[in-house]
Amino acid sequence: MNICRRMRFLILAAMLAAPASATGVIKCNAGPQSAWKSTDALKAKLTKEGWKVRLAKPDGGCYEVYGTTPKGERVEAYFHPLTFEKLYVARRGEVLFRAKGY
Repeated sequence: MNICRRMRFLILAAMLAAPASATGVIKCNAGPQSAWKSTDALKAKLTKEGWKVRLAKPDGGCYEVYGTTPKGERVEAYFHPLTFEKLYVARRGEVLFRAKGY
């Protein structure tokens, strides 16, 4: 039974790592982090829009968010840290949304 749990964990970890490596190309030229809006403000905005945010963190000059959309899709998404503009959304390596220029 322990082997089964370990295998499930390894498979899940591999599935989560695949989209992350594909999204490393998202970059924001947002200036110094001290000028950015807070991750708490982003979480509050997304929650108000119906998202369930599991994690929000800086990545590539953007905010990377792991969560569930209002439609119930578990995704990885990128937002601009000054405007909170949605830049990129992917689910298990499938691009669901990509803003023009990103």
